[in-house]
Amino acid sequence: MRFKFCGDLDCPDWVLAEINTLSKITSVKMKLLCNQVVSDIIGKGIDYEKVSKLTADAKYAVGDIKASIAALDFILSSATKHRVAEETLSDELQQLGLPKEHTSSLCKVFSDKFPELLDHMKMKSLRLSRLEDVHWRVDYIIGSSVIREVNEPSVQICLKVKELDSDETRAEPFTLSPDKFRVLLHDLKEAYKMMEGLG
Repeated sequence: MRFKFCGDLDCPDWVLAEINTLSKITSVKMKLLCNQVVSDIIGKGIDYEKVSKLTADAKYAVGDIKASIAALDFILSSATKHRVAEETLSDELQQLGLPKEHTSSLCKVFSDKFPELLDHMKMKSLRLSRLEDVHWRVDYIIGSSVIREVNEPSVQICLKVKELDSDETRAEPFTLSPDKFRVLLHDLKEAYKMMEGLG
């Protein structure tokens, strides 16, 4: 069976195994545990003493605590990444066997914390240096001291690139032959068409 919160794939077996473990705590403690996991996902850390107290009644072993945290981390992170609606997540978790009260607690935290989770994931996703400016010129070499007659143009390009974590820009100069420039131009046009299609 495929689930939207898993990116339209099957739910991993290890997460399925932990659904039963998560069912052993109360729905109120589930909500508090989810808040701890969200805190960890967004980089604020997790209070393991609190987590131990929350899971003490269910007599969780250390392995159960770690596995439960990992399962909740997967569910919340994956649901955020795939931008799953709260109702869909609720339905899918109930299909996997998580009791309705527990599902409601988890989905309430997911709904409340979704903007924070999404912002954090955007910040942590793959980001590259940003292109600030492009300078170019065409040089036509007629001859050189090595070869008497060249008669071939070359394209001089200089990219001004802004580093990801600073305000500094660096220059990346390079030279292209006419054939390589044509390939670059063709590929850039194709990429631009694809981006327009996505927008």
